[in-house]
Amino acid sequence: MTQNTTHFGFKQVATEDKVKLVRGVFDSVAGRYDIMNDLMSMGVHRIWKRIAVDLSQVRAGYSVLDLAGGTGDLTTLFNQQVGETGQVVLADINAAMLCTGRDRLINRGLTGIRYAQVNAECLPFADNTFDCVCIGFGLRNVTDKLAALKSMHRVLKPGGCVVVLEFSHPIDPITEKFYDFYSFKLLPKIGKFIAKDEQSYRYLAESIRMHPKQDELKKMMEEAGLERCNFYNMTQGIVAVHRGYKI
Repeated sequence: MTQNTTHFGFKQVATEDKVKLVRGVFDSVAGRYDIMNDLMSMGVHRIWKRIAVDLSQVRAGYSVLDLAGGTGDLTTLFNQQVGETGQVVLADINAAMLCTGRDRLINRGLTGIRYAQVNAECLPFADNTFDCVCIGFGLRNVTDKLAALKSMHRVLKPGGCVVVLEFSHPIDPITEKFYDFYSFKLLPKIGKFIAKDEQSYRYLAESIRMHPKQDELKKMMEEAGLERCNFYNMTQGIVAVHRGYKI
């Protein structure tokens, strides 16, 4: 009997093992995740997140699911948009990341946020629940991306949108060469020095390269049932925001 496999970075692993391996990565980096994000992107990740929230067109009173919400950056921005009449759910498959995000938001004095430990491939919410489902820098770590997108589509209200903010593929060869050097030579060393974990950050770099290219992800979203799908490249395609609607 042939064992089903999938990629974990550049390695092939048993499909059922990937969730455990990804959990190990984020268990390791949770405590220093924010400072690493700032160092890795030179702070630009904050601009990328604001643009993603703007593209979501979330308004007061909306309900938002922030998948792979981690330490809560996007949740904070969405909470400002939906106001007291809205609802944001910070969700993550990783308990360490979710606890870090919850503690951080509570320390900021943010109340009214709901928290849920969930698997994006089989969301435990009713059909037509959310006005927006956003997954920021998390889809590439999901084993079955199409199943996750279908699950997002299911819990979305008609007229609502899915927003995928993710590292993507540079659109010009010069940026691509610089990005490869940075990702595979510098990033693991930064991870070793700051987070005391070189291997986890090597995996994160590899996972970006294995993520579908912009056009491929757009087609996957359409296959999941989303319509009017489009994407917006940022920083020469190093990051892209994909958006699709449930009609």
